[in-house]
Amino acid sequence: MEYYNYIKSLHLIFVITWFAGLFYIPRIFIYHIEAALKSSPEKEILATQLKLMAKRLWYIITWPSAILALLFGIWLLALAPYWFEQSWMHAKLGFVVLLIAYHIKTHLIFKQLQNDQINYTSNFMRIWNEGATLILFAVVFLVLLKSTLNMAYGMVGLIGLALLLMLGIKLYKRTRSD
Repeated sequence: MEYYNYIKSLHLIFVITWFAGLFYIPRIFIYHIEAALKSSPEKEILATQLKLMAKRLWYIITWPSAILALLFGIWLLALAPYWFEQSWMHAKLGFVVLLIAYHIKTHLIFKQLQNDQINYTSNFMRIWNEGATLILFAVVFLVLLKSTLNMAYGMVGLIGLALLLMLGIKLYKRTRSD
């Protein structure tokens, strides 16, 4: 079990790089959507560059990091199956499932934009961008606090954070349009 901390370290490193990709890819989507509103040739030049950036980020960093984070996480659970007895771990795994769903939906948006199908507004993507933030906050607090008594407070805090993020997006949109 001497190598447990090495596996844990690798899991954490790949979780961080996975989230880095999930934080940045919607920003590229926003720029791509806004570039589509520009006139030629600027629109085509920007779209080509942004698609390349998104493709590299998605396939070279984000997908490999997701797979490795999940593999190392499964390995950790195999080494320490007693974590399954903890209710905070059940909640954490629920958020991991939500993160995987978020990742897959982001992949679908990525594929649409790679095919120049713009089905979302840049404002929607700004809101979408905060999904990973909310999941990250939930998982970090669950892992560090490991307390079921505080889960109710945690959910209230998470909802409060979501409301603050939405308020920030609204204020940003207002200042941008002025």
